[in-house]
Amino acid sequence: MQFPFGRGPCHPLGLSPMALVSVIIPTFNRANRVKRAVSSVLFQTYEDYELIVVDDGSTDGTLDGLEVFSGRIRYLTHGSNQGVSAARNTGIRASTGPYLAFLDSDDYWLPEKLALQMDFFRKSPEIHACQTEEIWIRHGRRVNPRKKHLKPSGEIFELSLRRCLVSPSAVILERSLLEDIGLFDESLPACEDYDLWLRIASRFPIHLLRQPLVVKTGGHPDQLSARYHGMDRFRIRSMANLLGRNVLHPAQRQALMDELRRKCRIYATGCVKRGKQEEGKKYLALPDTLA
Repeated sequence: MQFPFGRGPCHPLGLSPMALVSVIIPTFNRANRVKRAVSSVLFQTYEDYELIVVDDGSTDGTLDGLEVFSGRIRYLTHGSNQGVSAARNTGIRASTGPYLAFLDSDDYWLPEKLALQMDFFRKSPEIHACQTEEIWIRHGRRVNPRKKHLKPSGEIFELSLRRCLVSPSAVILERSLLEDIGLFDESLPACEDYDLWLRIASRFPIHLLRQPLVVKTGGHPDQLSARYHGMDRFRIRSMANLLGRNVLHPAQRQALMDELRRKCRIYATGCVKRGKQEEGKKYLALPDTLA
């Protein structure tokens, strides 16, 4: 269902019918934080965008809170909570721009984020995806990313196998990539971004702008990382799915198999410690069944 925020004369910010960039914000029960995210888009120095907020079945008054932006955003809603992948995919399907940008509703952008990335694309037309550095806030305090979280640039597939090194809130990509690669996997309750970036990075470079242009907040209990234990089981599923696509060249396949064995071994050890011996045996055997 679409709420009529987007009807009537188009505002120059947020509702351009021929926008170059479609900005998609998925949200669920974050009435206060999503307003900050929306505001950070509307205050961008770059204006050639449309802004789509997808409410994934919120029950906390999100709709009422967003009425202040009437005429400046498109508001779409799911009747029930379907997950962040479904929300992003709804926004993608409703969008029109040849470039797609995502912003998680608990994060926000600095004012020149879109301008600098779109200038990067203009100067490097051979590039199809790029992200920026971030400022990390945890429990209200700024923290520095550890060395293992530092973002690479260019051919990042093998480096991205161990952990997700692309942030949805920081990336802009050409729509044509998703037409080729596919959308977010709605069967994954978490690590859905890890899955998409692996599929993209297996075939295309993802470049990095060194400026920190996103404020990424964390430490709240509604984050997916706090909701699910054993997140590697979703990464393992993603890697198995990618193997099944038969799109990797030999070096990529070998790197994936090496990391798959490592992840399965670690996860299986955790299963045994929790008394789930059969599940542990299944994960230990999985790489050999996929090799």
